[in-house]
Order: sequence, then structure tokens, then C-alpha cells
Amino acid sequence: EVQLQACGGGMVKSGGSLRLSCVVSAFTFGTSGIAWFRQAPGKEREGLACIRTSDGATWYGDSVKERFTISSENDKNTVYLEMNSLKPEDTGIYYCAAEEEIRVTPATMMLFSTFTYWGQGTLVTVSS
Repeated sequence: EVQLQACGGGMVKSGGSLRLSCVVSAFTFGTSGIAWFRQAPGKEREGLACIRTSDGATWYGDSVKERFTISSENDKNTVYLEMNSLKPEDTGIYYCAAEEEIRVTPATMMLFSTFTYWGQGTLVTVSS
């Protein structure tokens, strides 16, 4: 059974930083697309960043470009999301998601419907 375990959320002041981790098990991690999504209160789930684990290629949503960095450690089956210059509007539940690489393209990688496997989410709260 594929499992994704996200952690690292917490409460931080505006301008602060956090690093989220997502450990993926029972999945072909080395040839996958792993993404981070955020669901803010009352809003739809938003795609933030995605990494293609076979070559490390990355993509970012406009709202987090230049502030967030996605990376992976393939030998640990782990993907990270380094978040800097956090703003109150970054508050939400952060989910990691996994899919076979062949299904993750620049056109689909920020779409909720692309990903089959999801973690349980970790809460990030940014205070002003």
C-alpha cells in the first residue's frame, strides 16, 4: 500500500521559514512526480510545487515562486518543501501527493486530479 507521510508544519510569524517533509513508501519513488498542494480555509486545493524525481526538474505555482523550494532525497524516498518569507496567506493544510512520472507533465502537475496518492496533510499557520 502506497503511503505518504507529511510533517513539519507548525506556527510561524510572517517572514519566517518552515521546512516540510514527505516520506513516500511502497512506490516507485525514483520515477515519480511528487507535488505539494495547499488548502486554505474556504478555498480549493492549490498546487504549489512539483518535482520529477528521475532528473530533479521542478515547477512552481506563481504564488510561491522565489519563496518556496522543492527538493528530493531519492535514497530516502523523501521530498522537502523549504518555505521562506512566509505570509499569512500561506496559512493552510499542506498535502504531498505522488503519481507515476509519465502522468505528470507541465500541463497537469498542478492539478489535483493528476495525483492518485495523497498524504494526510500538515497544518501551517502564519501569523501577522
